[in-house]
Amino acid sequence: MCCSRLLCGVIMFLPQPPTITHQSPKDYIVDPRENIVIHCEAKGKPHPSFSWTRNGMHLDIDKDPKVLMKPHSGTLVMDIGGGERAEAYEGVYQCSAHNELGTAVSNSIIIRQSRSPLWSKERISPIIAQKGQSLILHCRPPAGLPPPIIFWMDNNFQRLPQSRRVSQALNGDLYFSNVQPEDSRSDYICYARFPHTQTIQQKQPISVRVLDMDSLNDTLADYFNDTDLFSDKPTEERAPVFMVPSESVSSKMVLRGEVLEMECVADGLPTPAVSWVKHNGEIPSGRASFLNFNKTLRITDVSEVDAGEYRCIAKNRHGSVQHTIRVTVNAAPYWISAPRNLVLAPKEMGIITCRAAGHPKPSIRWLVNGLPIQAEPPRVLTLPNIVYQVIMNKPALLECVTFGSPVPTITWFKDSRSSMLEGNAYVFHENGTLEIHMSHPSNSGKYTCVARNSLGLSENHVYLEVKEPTRILRPPEYRVVQRNRDVVFECKAKHDPSLVPTMTWLKDDRELPDDERFRVDSDSLTITDVTESDAGRYTCIMNTTLDQDSASAQLTVVGECLCATPSQPGVPTDLELTDQEARSIQLTWIPGDEHNSPIKKFLIQYEDALHQSGVWHNLTEVPGTKTTAHLKLSPYVHYSFRVLALNEVGFSRPSMPSRQYRTSPAAPDENPTEVKGHGTEHNNLVITWKPLTPLQANGPGLQYKVMWRQQDMEKDWTSVSVANVSKFVVSGTPTFVPYEVSVQAVNDYGPGPKPSAVIGYSGEDFPSAAPGDVRVLVLNSTLAEVRWSPVSPESVRGRLQGYKRSLHRHNSHHGKQRTEIFSPNKTSGKLPDLLPYSVYSLEVTAFNSRGEGPSSVPQRFETPEGIPGTPSFFKVSALDLDSLTLEWGPPHERNGRLSGYTFKYQTEELDLPSNQSSFTLHNLPHSTRYKFYISARTQRGAGPTLTEEAVTVLDRALSVTPAFGNVSSSVSEDGALISWEYWGPEKHLYVEYIIDNSKNPAYWQKEKVNGSQFHVLKGLKKGLAYKVRVVARGHDDRAVHHSEELLVKVPAMVSPQVDIATQGWFIGLMSAIALLILILLIICFIKRNKGGKYPVKEKEDAHGDPEIQPMKEDDITFGEYSDEDHKPLKGSRTPSSGTVKRDGSDDSLVDYGDSGDTEFNEDGSFIGQYSGRSDRDARHDSSEPPSPVNAMNSFV
Repeated sequence: MCCSRLLCGVIMFLPQPPTITHQSPKDYIVDPRENIVIHCEAKGKPHPSFSWTRNGMHLDIDKDPKVLMKPHSGTLVMDIGGGERAEAYEGVYQCSAHNELGTAVSNSIIIRQSRSPLWSKERISPIIAQKGQSLILHCRPPAGLPPPIIFWMDNNFQRLPQSRRVSQALNGDLYFSNVQPEDSRSDYICYARFPHTQTIQQKQPISVRVLDMDSLNDTLADYFNDTDLFSDKPTEERAPVFMVPSESVSSKMVLRGEVLEMECVADGLPTPAVSWVKHNGEIPSGRASFLNFNKTLRITDVSEVDAGEYRCIAKNRHGSVQHTIRVTVNAAPYWISAPRNLVLAPKEMGIITCRAAGHPKPSIRWLVNGLPIQAEPPRVLTLPNIVYQVIMNKPALLECVTFGSPVPTITWFKDSRSSMLEGNAYVFHENGTLEIHMSHPSNSGKYTCVARNSLGLSENHVYLEVKEPTRILRPPEYRVVQRNRDVVFECKAKHDPSLVPTMTWLKDDRELPDDERFRVDSDSLTITDVTESDAGRYTCIMNTTLDQDSASAQLTVVGECLCATPSQPGVPTDLELTDQEARSIQLTWIPGDEHNSPIKKFLIQYEDALHQSGVWHNLTEVPGTKTTAHLKLSPYVHYSFRVLALNEVGFSRPSMPSRQYRTSPAAPDENPTEVKGHGTEHNNLVITWKPLTPLQANGPGLQYKVMWRQQDMEKDWTSVSVANVSKFVVSGTPTFVPYEVSVQAVNDYGPGPKPSAVIGYSGEDFPSAAPGDVRVLVLNSTLAEVRWSPVSPESVRGRLQGYKRSLHRHNSHHGKQRTEIFSPNKTSGKLPDLLPYSVYSLEVTAFNSRGEGPSSVPQRFETPEGIPGTPSFFKVSALDLDSLTLEWGPPHERNGRLSGYTFKYQTEELDLPSNQSSFTLHNLPHSTRYKFYISARTQRGAGPTLTEEAVTVLDRALSVTPAFGNVSSSVSEDGALISWEYWGPEKHLYVEYIIDNSKNPAYWQKEKVNGSQFHVLKGLKKGLAYKVRVVARGHDDRAVHHSEELLVKVPAMVSPQVDIATQGWFIGLMSAIALLILILLIICFIKRNKGGKYPVKEKEDAHGDPEIQPMKEDDITFGEYSDEDHKPLKGSRTPSSGTVKRDGSDDSLVDYGDSGDTEFNEDGSFIGQYSGRSDRDARHDSSEPPSPVNAMNSFV
């Protein structure tokens, strides 16, 4: 601090309120054999007086002659040397220092007397334990203040040896994970040392006797005629179990800054090893230590990051157990920003900051002179009507400093009190300040801050103005000007109209020369009569009160000849070496012509004629304004230098090389890098490094001194010197042990710096042990879980890379093994994608970088049955008109013992035995489509279904209604006109034709018909005969119906023909024939209604049509019929027996002629039923099937 003598004197004599300078600790434990001294020192002007409170009440020092206060101090001295008891002065003390300016209060100091009580008398019976059992020897020391320090010793005051098996817990008890005969002794003594009184007390000795049941039985059998008196079996080895803590989960709370201690002691045989991990985190390496043979985890200076779940894990070869400790870190209040003293002038504002943290969050209260601050309504201390100005897109901070008790809450409003400001655009700081992230013109306006507490409110108004930023729109540009000419630099800028701008020009970052040739206008700089000294960089700066913007340009002055186009600079010349030192030199040169473009920089290169003659390397760069460079050099190099100049066009040609400069050799300045140590065999260590370059060698005779020693085992280094190599192999090393290795560079002029050592490991060997206790748990038919015990670290003989699981399926044709890798910290894993009903063998091996160790004992397990796969094939064939034969094969993946097959079609479901592979369905309806489903079954259920579709063959005894009629043809000059009548539902009609007696009778050409019942075939060859037919096709392009084939002959010369259809006499004749046919139909219908019979059926039965073509098995369309084969289809629903009953009557489809119109779908299927029923239908309603419903082209 710096001040004038007068000011310092004023401060020295300025009155000051008291300040506590020294006080006793908050928790003060006193020795009852010594006087009690409670410190309290303070400063102030005038010097303060002191008073004390005890347990919140005023302490009258004059009433107790044994209590004294030191002069000019607040320190209390309590004389207890006359036999007074120290516990009479226990309590909570607090010191106050007063002067006329105020009061300072010390911390609350708790006075307690240290105590070292005696051990209670007790009789301890001898303890008899069986070998291998766990044991706890309880100490239970008397409660002292502070707590005593516990240790176990024998009668000779020798500490009892402790190990992983025998250890002392934090509570002082002695724990045995398993007792052994050598633990038998009669002098287990627990000692308690009380630090304040420096006294030691002991517990009664404990006698422990360990029995070995095997040897005891053998001894007694000799005396009692081989009688086994102790039938108890010897204690068997067992998996670990925690002795402390006893439960699986525990919790622990610790204060911030204190020490956290957690312990886990396990029972087990052999003795378990304990390890610690932190869930979702890491144990702090710098503050954590593992004590008591890894059973205790100790973390110092605890902070909030140490909270979480810690797990201790105890393992031996029979298993493992873990315990979770949930740690919560609380914090007593601590200062983030402690209050600081203030010196203020009258009416001056001051702020005392008090920021504290803790967990739970502490409450803060203020006191004045030791008394609480009285409640006060809020006040806004920020001056009213302040105008804040900010540049657009910049943050704005509006202050609202308040005072009040309780602390007021701050709310902000804009323009009016109608809506409170909120949202992500605003940040409300704890001190009341309002922050706007990105200011926009819409943020301009009046802002009101309102402070509220329980006693009232106060408000203040401020204003925000958002200004446009200052921007240079047209910056100055690079100029090349001839000497004695004028040059103008323009600089046009834009700014907020309400701000006053100022334009400033600089030359080479300095003020412009005081020369009348430089004229500054509002937006330009003019230089008249330019000289060479005017060349340089000119910068214009546009300033406002809130921001600024700048831009620069270069001025180059040339001679009388002003070249229009710049080119590469000239070659630098006259290279000179000066100031020659061992490791540096000065290089100067003369630059070449700039060629109308200023030189930006010079590049300096060097050649090492000793190591790489003819190769130039970049050394350094210097700005274009310099012609000198100070170069750093390396020893043992034959340097030559050259310089290249660079302008905006490019580099110049290199200069002529300088004279050669040779630096003297020296010892190496550095050692090889990337030093590593690793093993390639189980008994070697390979040390590798990155060799030095010739430039780094610094001299001739470069060698490498390779040094190594076994870490923590060998004190002396072993070394060897090698040259021209980058590795060295150390043989005969132990397997996988750490070594310290280093490599030092040495040449003829000495060694390099002392190398740092790195840690490397000798080679690994194959693991010597297999994972134990391999167990397989089958979860379902395709999934199992495997568990194993980890291998011991000693058997790994290297760094454990993981575990490899090998799975072999017996009776597999492939013979392949499945392998899977697990990380080294895993001791279990899943076995997915197993095949049901299979036998597997599983082996687990540990592996390191060398390879795999021995395999574990093969574990054989079986997977249960699963559902089978789909049958291997499924096909349907038609043997006759009303039968279908189904054939299938067993599944490739049976996944168990097949119990049968499930067969479904329509509403029927059949269960078939597993040895059946075919089945025939009889008495099926004709012309019916079926969809069949078949699946295989095991005891676990049915597998996936395989489907197949089939259609029964058309009955030859039934007739089909023709779809085409009146097919005719006529030939004209335009082509062959084919006409027809069509009654079918299909919309896709084609006219197909082929040359008569064609060599390829299957190749019919076709032309599509567009919705009419006639079509003209064009392009037929004259003099040839064609077979022509009309075909109706379904959506799958299969032929559903086709007409009879016509033979159309195309004459060589076609004579003109008269269209008979246009003649009047023909039209009249056709009308008369149609009227006659209508009358005949009416008469037939009348006769039918009177019981007459239309003898169609007799004709059909008498004249069987041999030309009916059966349906093909692989075609779902119906057979084709000749023109004479116009017979209706007759059918019925299938009875539940699965057979079709043939109707022996002579009824024909005339019986159904009275029904209404029959509709068709686009696919040709019927819609609905025949609505009419004949008298015969009514008479046979009970025995006959219902009227046919879409028997043709139907799907079941």
